[in-house]
Order: sequence, then C-alpha cells, then structure tokens
Amino acid sequence: MKRVIHLELGHTDYARAHALQHELHRMRCQGEIGDVVITVEHNPVFTIGRRGSRANILVSEDERKRAGITVYEIERGGDITYHGPGQLVCYPIIDLRDYGRDIKWYIATLEQAMIDLCADYGVEATRRARYPGVWIGNRKLASIGVSVRHWVTMHGLAFNVDVNEQHFAMINPCGLPIEMVSLADLVSDDLPMGRVTEGLLKHMKSIFSWDIVDREASKYLRRLDG
Repeated sequence: MKRVIHLELGHTDYARAHALQHELHRMRCQGEIGDVVITVEHNPVFTIGRRGSRANILVSEDERKRAGITVYEIERGGDITYHGPGQLVCYPIIDLRDYGRDIKWYIATLEQAMIDLCADYGVEATRRARYPGVWIGNRKLASIGVSVRHWVTMHGLAFNVDVNEQHFAMINPCGLPIEMVSLADLVSDDLPMGRVTEGLLKHMKSIFSWDIVDREASKYLRRLDG
C-alpha cells in the first residue's frame, strides 16, 4: 500500500486552498513530499477551467456579488462549476508515474470512488460518456476537473452533499444546461460532512491501495504565509 497524507482544511476560501495546492504540487514534483490528498469545503465560488467561459454565468455581476460568490479562472480542465458549503471537495496531489501514467484511468477511478460512496447510501449513480463526473439519471451529483503537470495531479472532484442549488442555477454547470442534485435530495439519512468525507476516503483507500495518514494542515499552510 502507498502511504498518502490527508489534510483536512475544513471551511477555507478558494484562493488559499488553491495556493496550497500549487505549493504541494511544487513540493511533490521536486520529491520533497509524497502523495497528498486534501479535503475541503469552500466558501461560495465559481471556478472556470481552461475550456470555460464567463458566458456560462447566467446572472449579472451585481447579482453574483450580492450572493457572495467570487470567480476564479484556473488551470484545470473543463468549464465552469460551483463550490460552496455543503459540498465535499477533494484535491489529490499524486504522481501518476506511480499509477501507470494513465489520466483516463485516474478520472475513472475518482468516479468509481464516488459511485461506491453513493452505494453506501443506497443510491445508484452512474457515469456518462464524454461528461466526467457522477450522474443520477440526467441530473449531475458530482463533478471532476483535473490538471496534470510533470505527471503530478492538481484539482480533483466536487461531490454535492447538501449544496445551495440556487447558486448552481446561476450558471450552466460544466457549460451544460443541466440540473444539479445533492445526496441530501436522494436520501433521508443525516449527512454530516465528516462522515461523508470518511466514506469517500475509505473508497479511495481501497481503489488506489492507499495507507491514508491524517496530518495537521497548519504546518503546510504556514509555508504560504512566509
């Protein structure tokens, strides 16, 4: 099994988590650290990937600002998505040279971990050809967008536990006229974020053959503060 450090950031602004990803990516590329996986809930934000466009924001700038939603254009693949409270976001910083240098396999494996997580709650989730992520019929439950440089990954997945769907309605998610759904819409269980996070990591541990070790994120965050 491969040892992987898990950093739980809790509620964190997107800019700070993004900066941490870049620092960890640099360290992983230079061999200063091993593989890392970050879990986090973001404050409301739209992120636009390399193939994305602000044209997929469907509300005025004033309305977006009144909702407290910021916008970042970033280096991951894909179009526009939303992150916010009630959404589990996971950023693996891993070296794909240790996993067969297969990006398609990596994306499919992230999908499978989320499909298995849904099955824990009695929900049958599926893939959809040409549209990475996890689907419940025609509704999208989770999104995937990654960046890979020097075979080391950044960004990752966003799994809707219980999000503000009015915020999602302000965009064409992934550049598509689709409806998003949360796990809370599908089950009657209580869904504390910590328990859902544990479930996702359990399936990632199994599929990737990881030995996950929890570490305090503070020492890594201090690097950003000089």
